[in-house]
Parts: sequence; structure tokens; C-alpha cells
Amino acid sequence: MADHYDTPDDGDIVSPPAKIPVPEDVQEAIRTLIRWSGDDPDREGLIDTPARVGRAWKEYCQGYGEDPRHHLSRVFEEVGGYGDIVLLNGIPFQSHCEHHMAPIIGKASIAYLPKDRVVGISKLARVLHAYARRLQVQERLTAQVADCIWNELNPVGVAVVIDATHACMTARGVRTPGVGMVTSRMMGVFREDERSREEVLKLMGY
Repeated sequence: MADHYDTPDDGDIVSPPAKIPVPEDVQEAIRTLIRWSGDDPDREGLIDTPARVGRAWKEYCQGYGEDPRHHLSRVFEEVGGYGDIVLLNGIPFQSHCEHHMAPIIGKASIAYLPKDRVVGISKLARVLHAYARRLQVQERLTAQVADCIWNELNPVGVAVVIDATHACMTARGVRTPGVGMVTSRMMGVFREDERSREEVLKLMGY
């Protein structure tokens, strides 16, 4: 079903960046990494890899070119007196750990209790993706999403819960797959009132 608060042409699919040229110094850095890893960047299967990796990282980090606040700039006040929790549950996202540049893959639940205005629901996901498509730590990502909604929408409360797995833990180091990390940030009524906090966490499935 289309988001009735969004304009008809406002899709949720993020297009990859155009096939941009990758600077030679970026490609040479990737060749150096390939050599250091023990392979030959000049062999057939790796000849085009430096350019591909360069473009991939431009896509992974396209959030640096976005202002997440922009997605919350259009609000709606005609909501028929609705004043209860608005929740977008289980939003899938991908990010990369700033310590090892390894993938972070997870889901986020974002809720707010409006005071006098709401925003199109897809915009909550857009805020998440704008911050996730940067080098991140999960704790900061959680706080950034919550703070942005709090500051731009001026709601009664904001709740953000993120559950993700980190390849820097599952594929290297301690190498422990299947472990999820959960972070949360509660603001306003969800932090101050235990019953409100329990209600929103129950709606999120926690």
C-alpha cells in the first residue's frame, strides 16, 4: 500500500550512484591492499576490482552527501486528532563499522509520539538510511536517528531500537556468528514514563 502521506513519485528504492570514474590514487590503494593480502591485482579476475570496489564504497557511504533533517522537513498537521504512537517496525538496513570497515546488518524500530504534527512514514526509514550509509558504530547510529526525529518533529517522545550483527565480530576476531547487538534510545515520555516505555517496547516486539 502506498504511503498516503507521501507524494505519488516518492519511492523508497535508493538508486545506486552512476558509474562514476574512480580516481587512480583510490584504485592504487585498493591494489596495494590486494597485494598485501597475498594476491596479484594484475591477474585477470582482479584487473577491474579496484574500480569496482571504489564505486561500491562510494555507494556504501552515500549518506555523507545527505542531510537527514531534510527528510523530516515536510510535516502534516491534519491527522484527525490522532495522538498515539507512530511506529515503523523492523526496518532493514546495512552499514559499515568504522573500526574495521566491516558490514553491520540489522533492523531498526523507530517510534514517536506526535504532539501536533506527523511525517510521512517512509521518511523515518530515510533518516535511518542516511545515517547508516556512513562509517558507523551502532550506538551512535541509534542516537543520531533518535536525536534527529526529536529535534525536527518536536514530539512528545521518541524511541529507537536497533538489533544488528557485526561482521567485525562474526567473520574475524572472536569469530562468533549468530550474535546480535541491541541498542536503544528513549527520549521524552518514553524515557520518563515506565508505562509508555513498556507500551512502545511491546509494540516493537521486545
